[in-house]
Amino acid sequence: MTDEWFKNWFDTKYYHILYKHRNFSEAEHFINKLLDFLAPKKESKFLDIACGKGRHSLYINEKGFQVVGYDLSEQSIRSANSQAKNGVEFYTHDMRQIFRTNYFDFALNLFTSFGYFNTVRDELNAIKSFAANLKPGGKLVIDFLNKHKVISELLALETKRIDNIEFLIRKKIEQQRVVKDIEFQDKGRNYTFQESVKLLGLEDFKNYLQKVDLKITHTFGNYNLDDFNTHSDRLIIIAQKVG
Repeated sequence: MTDEWFKNWFDTKYYHILYKHRNFSEAEHFINKLLDFLAPKKESKFLDIACGKGRHSLYINEKGFQVVGYDLSEQSIRSANSQAKNGVEFYTHDMRQIFRTNYFDFALNLFTSFGYFNTVRDELNAIKSFAANLKPGGKLVIDFLNKHKVISELLALETKRIDNIEFLIRKKIEQQRVVKDIEFQDKGRNYTFQESVKLLGLEDFKNYLQKVDLKITHTFGNYNLDDFNTHSDRLIIIAQKVG
């Protein structure tokens, strides 16, 4: 198993099977709330960082905006491109590298698509690229887990049966990370994958963002954009590029 677990796991069909029942209506509700709050101009350009199969990019595009999505998973980007329409583009790209300098009005990093890396250097490089992609005055949205809620409500063991595959999922807190071990069998073969996400909090993000001239303007605690507190479902950060 590679140290960069996401390079293998996200590119397998089993990742998409396990998470196929994600709540699309909740995601669209969140995007609608976000667009109402951000009030983008008609000509605004959006960047969807770690876009997966592009469901959020496509929905934002349906609302009339130009969108570029990128993701490290080649399989996900192939799927996204198969649905691409005018005004939306998808690319295979590593978030630790700058994509287009001073180009986007809004950059979105949604549904806990951060905290995967092993080093602070990689995390900071990703944040630097987020900032570099934005025009001066542009806004970054980070939607991350709320570490306080994750720690207090951790479910150590669960099983899920999807498409005749039984997934055994074990979760633990280890070295300030939430680690999920996923085991299953398919067609007589045993598989094991792992997810590992750093338990970053608001102060951690403040520290990173300050280093790249991004100023936090708002924090929210759920997809209704209610105020954030330690009991919130999510940690949603809005930060603006200074200059």
